Amino acid sequence: MKRVLLPLAAIATLGLAACSDKAQNEAAEAANAIGADMNATASEAEADVKAATESALGTAENTADSIGNTVGEGADKVGNAVQAAGDELKK
Repeated sequence: MKRVLLPLAAIATLGLAACSDKAQNEAAEAANAIGADMNATASEAEADVKAATESALGTAENTADSIGNTVGEGADKVGNAVQAAGDELKK
């Protein structure tokens, strides 16, 4: 049994030794780079959503203004027609 465990322990030791400081630093740097990329992507997505929302709200506001103007113009025309009809009845 000891003959089997000794080579396994040696292999495990070699595996741990392979995780040198350089390898650990490179892994940490890679993790930091991935984290920075994720933060940048999230920030860009947030800005895109904000811009799209502002654009949609601007379009909705312009549409509402246009509808309000059209309704106002229609009301003016109806008022003018009623006034004209009243004037005709007075003749």
